[in-house]
Amino acid sequence: MRTMSTVLAVLFSSTAIAAGTMGPAAADSSTALSISSYGDIAVDGLHQRVYISDPDGNKVVVTDYAGKVVATVPNLPGVRDLAITPDSGTVYAAVPGDDSVVAIATSTATEAARHPIGENTDPQTLAVAGGRVWFAYRQETAHHLGSFDPSLGTPEIALDQLPGLYLGDAPELEAAGNTLVFGIHGNWSGLSVYDVSSGAPVLRKEGMPSEAANYMNDFALSADAKKIVAASGEMPYAATAINTDDLTRTGGYPVEAGNPNGAAIAPDGTVAVSTFNWYDTDISVFKPGTTTPYRTYTYDQYASGGDTIRSQGLAWAPDGSRLFAIADGNSGIHLRVLNDAARYPVKVSVSAPAKATRAKKLSVTGKLTSDRSFPSGSKVTITRTDIDSPKGKSLGTKTVGSTGAFSFTDTPPAGGNVTYTAQYAGDATHAPASGKDTVAVSRNATTLTLNHNKSVYNYGTDVSFTAHLGSTYKNRTVELWADPYGSDKPKKLLKTGKVNSKGNLSATVDMTRDTTVTAVFKGDARSADKTVKITAYARVKVSTAISQQYKTAKIGSTSYAYFHRKTDPVFTTTMTYYKNRSQRLNLEVYFQGKWRDAGSQYFALGTNGKSTVTLLGPHDTGYRMRMRASYVNGSSGDNVNSTTYGAWKYFYFTK
Repeated sequence: MRTMSTVLAVLFSSTAIAAGTMGPAAADSSTALSISSYGDIAVDGLHQRVYISDPDGNKVVVTDYAGKVVATVPNLPGVRDLAITPDSGTVYAAVPGDDSVVAIATSTATEAARHPIGENTDPQTLAVAGGRVWFAYRQETAHHLGSFDPSLGTPEIALDQLPGLYLGDAPELEAAGNTLVFGIHGNWSGLSVYDVSSGAPVLRKEGMPSEAANYMNDFALSADAKKIVAASGEMPYAATAINTDDLTRTGGYPVEAGNPNGAAIAPDGTVAVSTFNWYDTDISVFKPGTTTPYRTYTYDQYASGGDTIRSQGLAWAPDGSRLFAIADGNSGIHLRVLNDAARYPVKVSVSAPAKATRAKKLSVTGKLTSDRSFPSGSKVTITRTDIDSPKGKSLGTKTVGSTGAFSFTDTPPAGGNVTYTAQYAGDATHAPASGKDTVAVSRNATTLTLNHNKSVYNYGTDVSFTAHLGSTYKNRTVELWADPYGSDKPKKLLKTGKVNSKGNLSATVDMTRDTTVTAVFKGDARSADKTVKITAYARVKVSTAISQQYKTAKIGSTSYAYFHRKTDPVFTTTMTYYKNRSQRLNLEVYFQGKWRDAGSQYFALGTNGKSTVTLLGPHDTGYRMRMRASYVNGSSGDNVNSTTYGAWKYFYFTK
């Protein structure tokens, strides 16, 4: 059921900002509800609470206007329809599993009273009109109408108040003031309007415009009881506006593909219509007297917030400030809160120069656009955000002209990206919105250098890297970062601090890998930011030992390991280990006065960094030979170190 409040609509400005768009306001939200089924929704404007029934869960959940669950009313077996009193003091719930109507006090969101209707009466739907609670109940195979006066201490239940009425399904009941409306859903839909001011229903009119007679899923009654909107019909897809007095069609609300399955009327006459639709518009909102929606809401079928709106799943806040919608999502049932749905969306455009010079005046223009004109004297609030004012500095307000245009000048005191934001607070008919544009304001170039670029160091050398910062306006802080080669070692901050009186800041790196060192100056209001990078390189540790020789002796000034020709030399290389690393073994032979290549091969290192290679025979005698182990960047299985050549080891074969 919809809220029965006749409170005048007061549209309050929202603090939510829609940044330069004409879509749903930025503060719109979707909250997953802890319910397994959906029955009905009612809105308490006095306490700003939303009541949602869960028939399968035998409970009513209560949320605040942001969608946060604040209470649960349990022990309501099969609870379905909800109706709220005009003063927002009580929510009534039809509880068929207990053959009762339960009163929930809105002041505490707890059960206040339980009114038994009669054994096996199975009350399904209800409404509050003429000071009484009206309910549709089942007796044998048909549904009938009953009521009671809740103001009595122990209300007397009046059953069968429409003798001769036999409905196969429980009708939807909507009420406002002394008007009670029956709505029959299904293929042959119908409406019946009753006056209940005397405490007994008196038929005023029954029937249904042909445009709405097929498959009515929901209908809404305006707060003044003069208008009905029926969510029904097949193609062309549209909800139907109906005059309550004579049930004639007065207009329609065309929607995109999909049968209308929900309708709600705000106190000011704004109409919301939902459709069962996976791909196109889910909710359309129409201002009174219009046939084109001024707001639409479309939800991705794969989004967690819900892809379809439930039948009879729309309800306005009594002041028209929000529209609530129950949606089916991939993760369950959600409550969507659509802020400012009853106010025209606004777009704020701001245009500033792409570039500007610091401390020189620049001009900014902007414009408000909406489908409805703005009140005379409307203003926008201007804010400048820059390096010196990261949280924004107000530049005051500017009056919007009759065309929605506004302009202003400013002299930016700081350089860098300067953002000008124009914010419209909204009014009774316009939603709040904002727009912005960013100017690249010039700053003085900054000098920043870093030493030791392309220098190569032995493994494990401690190297001091020094950044030098030239003159700046205020900021004298520099960051030094080290990024060792290899994905297993992340970039890390070495040091951050102010440079010394000479403009220098130093940090030490243990050079075990090739390393990119970065100096960062983040700039200030007058000095541009600056980043410089250099790369320094680190060799590996490598040594090779020869074994199995029978002696060591010099040939000339060079020591040789001597082997018998039937002995196989063993070369054991020790190298800095890295995953999947190999060492390259080179052989050379001295022939005709020159060392000549005799071949090379890669051999994997063990996890201990060692690689043992045996040179198998037969071995020729009388030749001087040498070998060395090397790490070759890239070819040795990785690139985290610089190519490093080991020392030559000399050997000689004899008989």
